[in-house]
Amino acid sequence: MENIYLYMIIALAILAIADLVVGVSNDAVNFLNSAIGSKAISFKTIMIVASFGIGVGALFSSGMMEVARNGIFNPGEFMFSEIMIIFMAVMITDILLLDFFNTMGMPTSTTVSIVFELLGASVAIALIKIGHDGGSFSEIVNYINTSKATEIVSSILLSVALSFSIGAFVQWISRLLLSYNFEKKAKWVGALFGAIAITSIVYFIFMKGIGGTSFAKESFDFTDGETIKDFLKHNALYILAISFVLWFLISYTLIQLAKTNIYKLIILIGTFSLALAFAGNDLVNFIGPSIGAYQSYLDFTNPAVNTLGLAATEFSMESLGAKASTPTVLLFIAGLVMVITLWFSAKAKNVMKTEIDLASQGDTKERFQPNFLSRGFVRFAMLSSQMTSYILPKSWQEKIDKQFEIPVIALNKDKNYELPAFDMVRAAVNLMVAAALISVATSMKLPLSTTYVTFMVAMGTSLADRAWGAESAVYRVAGVLNVIGGWFFTAISAFFAAALVAYLLNLNVNIMFPILLVTAFALIIKSSIAFNKKSKEGKAEDSLTKAESSSIQGVIHESAKNITNVVKRGNRIYTNAINGLAKQDLALLKKNKKQIVKLSDEVDELRDNIFYFIKNLDESSLAASNFYIHILGYLQDMTQSLEYITKVSYKHVNNNHKKLKFNQIKELKEVDERFEIFFNNTQNAFDSRSFEQIGVILGRKQEILGLVTSKIQKQVERTRTDESSPKNTTLYFSLLLETKDLLNATMNLLEEYYNAHDGSVKPATVEAPQTDSKK
Repeated sequence: MENIYLYMIIALAILAIADLVVGVSNDAVNFLNSAIGSKAISFKTIMIVASFGIGVGALFSSGMMEVARNGIFNPGEFMFSEIMIIFMAVMITDILLLDFFNTMGMPTSTTVSIVFELLGASVAIALIKIGHDGGSFSEIVNYINTSKATEIVSSILLSVALSFSIGAFVQWISRLLLSYNFEKKAKWVGALFGAIAITSIVYFIFMKGIGGTSFAKESFDFTDGETIKDFLKHNALYILAISFVLWFLISYTLIQLAKTNIYKLIILIGTFSLALAFAGNDLVNFIGPSIGAYQSYLDFTNPAVNTLGLAATEFSMESLGAKASTPTVLLFIAGLVMVITLWFSAKAKNVMKTEIDLASQGDTKERFQPNFLSRGFVRFAMLSSQMTSYILPKSWQEKIDKQFEIPVIALNKDKNYELPAFDMVRAAVNLMVAAALISVATSMKLPLSTTYVTFMVAMGTSLADRAWGAESAVYRVAGVLNVIGGWFFTAISAFFAAALVAYLLNLNVNIMFPILLVTAFALIIKSSIAFNKKSKEGKAEDSLTKAESSSIQGVIHESAKNITNVVKRGNRIYTNAINGLAKQDLALLKKNKKQIVKLSDEVDELRDNIFYFIKNLDESSLAASNFYIHILGYLQDMTQSLEYITKVSYKHVNNNHKKLKFNQIKELKEVDERFEIFFNNTQNAFDSRSFEQIGVILGRKQEILGLVTSKIQKQVERTRTDESSPKNTTLYFSLLLETKDLLNATMNLLEEYYNAHDGSVKPATVEAPQTDSKK
C-alpha cells in the first residue's frame, strides 16, 4: 500500500510538533537558568529576550538539517521504504525518551539522543539487510558513519570534565578578584569584566549561532572570496581583539554615564546568544528526521528524480546525500511552536528547577539522596582542601576567605523574601564560559553538547563559589552524578529503543506503524496526566505548612491546620489498612503505603525547618519553639505508627499469608469505627479552633485504650485455645499494639495543646507579605 508513506509523512509532521514541545521543555534549561537563578532581570524580560533569540536562530537553522539526512548513515545504501522506517523509529523514540526525562525533571542532551536514535535505527535496518543478503557483520561500516559515533561518545566525556573544570577555575578567579561586593568595585573593573564576558558571548553568536547556518557558507567581497565561516575562523584573533577594545569602551561608558549595571547586560546578551544557538543548531534534533522524510517522499514521488517509477523497496535514497535547504515557512512554524512552548511548558520549569536547586547558594529541599560515590567525592574534596591549607600561608588563606564571604542582608521578619539562587557574577560567568567553550569547540569541529557544557559549567561555578557546603555537598554531588548517569542512559536507551522500533516497523509497516504511533501518543498523554496529577498533589489543600508565628498562641493557631490534615489523612490511612486486610486488596494497601510515605516526608520536612523557625523567633517568644518541637515530635510518632501498620498489612497480603479470621477482622473493624469517631472529633475541634473541646476528647482516653486492651486479651485467649497461624497472631498483636502507640501519641499531642492554649491571649501571627507591584 503506497499510501502508507503519505500517512507516515502526516504522522511525522505531528510528531515533529510534539517533539518540539518536549525538546524545548528539556533544553530551555540551557539558556534560561543563569538569568532566572540570579533574578537579575524580570522573568518577563528574560522570556522575551530568549523568545527573540529562538526566533532568529530558527530562521538560520536550514543548513543544519543535513545532520539528520546524512550525518550518521550513508543514505545511498538504503531504499526509500527503509529510510522512512528509520526516520519514523527515530521520531517515536525521541519523543518518548525526552518526555520521560522532562517528567523526571532531568536535563539531557537532545543532540546525543537524536544521534544515537539515528544510529540505532540505521544499524537495525542495516543488520536486517545484511542478514537477508547473507553478508557478514563487517559490512556494517558501509551503511554507518562509524567515525561520527566515536566522535560523539568522546565529546560526552570531554564536555563533562572540561566544562566543569574550566567553569570552576574561572568562577574562583572571578570571585577572588570581584568578591560578593562586586558592585562597589572601581568602574574600570566592571568594564574589564564586561568586555571579556561580552566579547566571549558575541564571538559565540558568530561561531555557533551564525557559523552553523547556511548563511555562513556564502562569500562576499569583504571576505576576499572566503565563506563567512572560514573568514571568522581565520581572523578569530583580530575579531576578538577589536571586539574586546570596543566592548571595554562601551561598558565603561555605560557604567560611567548611564549608570548601567554591566552584569545585567551580560546576562541579557548571554541569554539571547544561547537561545539563538539552541534554535539555530538544535532544531535539527526535533524536526530534522521529519524534514528528511518529507524531502525523501518528494524525491520518491517526483518523476524527474524517480525516472523509472521504481517501487519504495527499490528506490535508492542517494539524493539525501546532496545539499538541501529547508523551506523558510517550516522553520518559521517550528520557531513559533518553540516560543509558545517556552512560555507555557510546566515541565520546562520542572527541569530548570533541578539545575537551579543544585547550583543554589542557599538552602533548598534536596531531592537527591547521597550515595557512596558522592560521599567519596566530598571526602576527597575535604582532604584536598586540608592539604591546600597546609601549603598556602595563613595570611593568604584569610584574604581568599574574605573574598568569598557572603554579605549579611538584614531582612524584616514581617515579610517573606525569595532570594536569588546565586548572584550576577556567577550568572555572567556561567554564560561567558559556556559561550567560550562552545565557540572554541565549534572552531575545532568538536561536537560538544550544549546541554552538557551549560550544565557542567553551572555545577563547576557552584563548587568554586562554595555553594556546596558541608550541609549540602553530598546531596548536590549525588544530584550531579544522577544527571550525568542519565546522559549515558540517554545514549544507550536511545540506541536500543530506536533499533527495536525500527525492527518492529520492518516486520510489517502497515500494521506496526499505526500500533506504535497510537502507543506513543497514549504514553505521552498518560505521562502528562500523571505529571499534572502530581503537580496538583503538591498544591493539595491537606498538605502541611511551615509555622511562621513568633508566639505560642500564634503557633497553636498556625499548627491547627497541620493537625487537622494529619488526623484526616491518618484516619483514612488507618481505615484503608484495615479494609485492605479484610478484603485482601493488595492494590489498596500498595496505594496506602504511598500515602503514608508522602505524609511522613511532609512531617520530616517540617522538622527539618525547625532551625529556621527558631532563628526567626524573638527572645521574648522562645517558649513557642519548645511547644512547636513537641508538636512535631508527636506528629512524627503518629506517622511512624501509621507507617508500621501500613507496612505490616501490605507485607502480610503481599506474601500470600492466611487471611485474618472473621472474629479478628470484626474486632479490628470495631476498633477502626471507634477511632473514626475519635479522629473526627479531634478534626472538628481543630477545624473550629475550639480547643476547649479537647478536654472532652482527653476524658475518653481510657475508654478507647480499654477497647484496644480487651481485643488484645481476647486474642491471647484464642491463641491458647484454637489459634493455629503464627503469622496471623503476630500480625494481629502488632496491629493492636501499634494502634495503642498511635492513640498515645495523638493524646499526648492533644494534652500539649490543651495545656498550652490560652483563649484570653490573642495570637501573634506573621503579617501577609506585601506584594510589590513593580515586580
